[in-house]
Amino acid sequence: MDLMQQIIERAKQNKRRIVLPEGDEPRTLEAANHVLKESIADLILIGDPMVIKKMAAEKGFEHIEKAVIFNPETDPKMEQYANLLYELRKAKGMTEEQAKDLAKNPLYTGCLMIKSGDADGELAGARNTTGNTLRPAFQIIKTKPGISVVSGALLMFTPAKHLGEDGLLVFADCAVNPCPTAAELAQIAVSTADTARKICGYEPRVAMLSFSSKGSAKHELVDKVVEATKLAKEMAPDLMLDGELQADASLIPSVGQSKAPGSPVAGKANVLVFPDLQAGNIGYKLVERFSGAAAVGPILQGIAAPVNDLSRGCCVDDIIKMIAITANQAM
Repeated sequence: MDLMQQIIERAKQNKRRIVLPEGDEPRTLEAANHVLKESIADLILIGDPMVIKKMAAEKGFEHIEKAVIFNPETDPKMEQYANLLYELRKAKGMTEEQAKDLAKNPLYTGCLMIKSGDADGELAGARNTTGNTLRPAFQIIKTKPGISVVSGALLMFTPAKHLGEDGLLVFADCAVNPCPTAAELAQIAVSTADTARKICGYEPRVAMLSFSSKGSAKHELVDKVVEATKLAKEMAPDLMLDGELQADASLIPSVGQSKAPGSPVAGKANVLVFPDLQAGNIGYKLVERFSGAAAVGPILQGIAAPVNDLSRGCCVDDIIKMIAITANQAM
């Protein structure tokens, strides 16, 4: 059984309530119908019930009737959500009237549901930008204890079976932070290791990537990775993590032994932490295009409850996979 099927099976066995703020977005609705048909998760669709039910009827999505459809314009629970938003944001200058209006924004409604315990996770972004999707999560759900930075990991299913875990690696940060500090990079490394452990089910071996391996080059950019490695080891002393390492030293045993002898990670890394967003984004797209790898994600890390962001160019299958992953994060 491949990993995605394992993720789906875990979701089926541990049903979680996933809220979809873009309830009337066509790809999202089709994905929701499949998820409900296969009992992968319990779903809450935010939107006008008449619109959603009409779309479902026209497309023959008969399983949408199993979803909870929540209308922020009419549901009496909105008073509770608006009050919660006001309490969370009044110190930042938000008025009760502003909270009442903003709570009706489906992206805010979804996060307020999670904060209230009415949902376990959220998936959006088929229609909304990353910024719009993440803003409510930052304001309402906030980050995990000890973590101040949110990052995005990708599951990279590559045909290179001799690398990572039978060709599977986790790359980060490929989605959120343009230029993380050493402290932020350390947090990204620890968060990505947690994603690898919980979603992929393997023990992470984390390589902190650079253009230098163990002092082979001198530069302030290398210094940042060296410092991040030190901080990450302090945060998670039992984690198999090493750096700074070049990509070949991270992945190829003979190169790792030559460039970083004695390293617990060199030559056998299954998690690659890039020094900045440019490297991460370029790196995963090169791997995807040159090798025919499949990239699943980004999986957002560091938020106190799972909130994931889709690409606006996503397909129905992407949404189904990300619902299952969000459910796994919520376990």
